[in-house]
Amino acid sequence: MKNILQEKADKNLHGRLLYSVNFISDNDVADKEILDIGCGYGWCELNLLSRKAKKIMAIELTDKDLETIRQQIIDPKLKVVTASACNLPFVDESIDTLIAWEVIEHIPKNTEDIMFKEAHRVLKPGGRFYLSTPCSSFLTNLLDPAWYFGHRHYSPGRLCNFASNQKFKVIETRVVGAYWTTLSILNLYFSKWMLRRKRIFNDFLNTKEDKEFARQGFANIFIKFQK
Repeated sequence: MKNILQEKADKNLHGRLLYSVNFISDNDVADKEILDIGCGYGWCELNLLSRKAKKIMAIELTDKDLETIRQQIIDPKLKVVTASACNLPFVDESIDTLIAWEVIEHIPKNTEDIMFKEAHRVLKPGGRFYLSTPCSSFLTNLLDPAWYFGHRHYSPGRLCNFASNQKFKVIETRVVGAYWTTLSILNLYFSKWMLRRKRIFNDFLNTKEDKEFARQGFANIFIKFQK
């Protein structure tokens, strides 16, 4: 993840990030070996470490993408690895819990089945796979500038089909985030890429998004699978 604003991992989460960590059951964190695909700056790692994870493997596609997490989170329980979601460098049935927040839309087109196959391979029997991605809805597609440049959005049914192909069981599906979430995406793109700064009205939007993610919406899909 290109860190043009020199952002840092932070325990003070809001909106989608806060919802993401709360979506993970404590039973799938404490004393578990966890793989985080697309770890970014390490915001999820800080949360998992505070919840007594046994070991965390955090991966990104390039060494450059891992610079921030390597510099800011020094913990013997954390191992940082350069790897692809479609070619995981871990032995079969070695992971208790696998996480992939906002990753599947970035892997090469038509490789979703490969990603799910790799996830199934590395998970232990009964292991959990947590995934989130933008939901394919009229407003999400319309208001996400990246969608016009090939940034894929998915329906819950399509994701469940990928899972079914690898014999995953769907445990829970939620669609959350709405108007403030889509507005925040536009704000983020404009603020980050045009102004080279954090979101305008960031605190105000954090408050709105926190409330919005507490109820059903149309912007983001969260799914929990089990091997």
